[in-house]
Amino acid sequence: MLYTTRPLDPTTWDAFAELVERNNGVFGGCWCMGGYPEGISRTDAADNRASKHRRVKEGAAHAALVFDEQGLAQGWCQYGDPDELARIKYRRAYEEDPPPRPDWRIQCFYVDRRHRGQGVARAALEGALEQIAALGGGRVEAISEVTTGRQAAGRFLFSATVELFEQYGFTRGRPLGKHAYLVSRLIEPAEPD
Repeated sequence: MLYTTRPLDPTTWDAFAELVERNNGVFGGCWCMGGYPEGISRTDAADNRASKHRRVKEGAAHAALVFDEQGLAQGWCQYGDPDELARIKYRRAYEEDPPPRPDWRIQCFYVDRRHRGQGVARAALEGALEQIAALGGGRVEAISEVTTGRQAAGRFLFSATVELFEQYGFTRGRPLGKHAYLVSRLIEPAEPD
């Protein structure tokens, strides 16, 4: 399947919202709000939707949205600066020996359940890295999980896999959890058109 990516912004909001609604609000209604300082409402999916929409309208939400050949959104890769995406998994282990402050953090991926294993996460990561380069590049980090040698349910891999990041030049850093590692890469700024 041929995929294209576009930034999540007011022009792509409706496609993003349709994807989230098609998938029960994503993880029961989080609307990909978990990484933001305000976090998610565990009881009110409508509040999460409204908060995400506000962030998108204000330019305070970043993601590479993946579209299929029919123009339907099938997934995304969310990224942002560390202030935008301040809440991270494994915070205690991360802060025990904090790395240099990144310019960008890749927080989460989501792929429509009927399209998993078809390259959507790969396209989303490529799109996010292109968007980061267009925004000036810099050091990018993510906390992801190793899957080699173990069975991991795709729905729990919302931060993709270390192996995928390594295919895109990320370096595996120190472990932060049983299967979780910090990965990072320097992205060069895109050449002006």
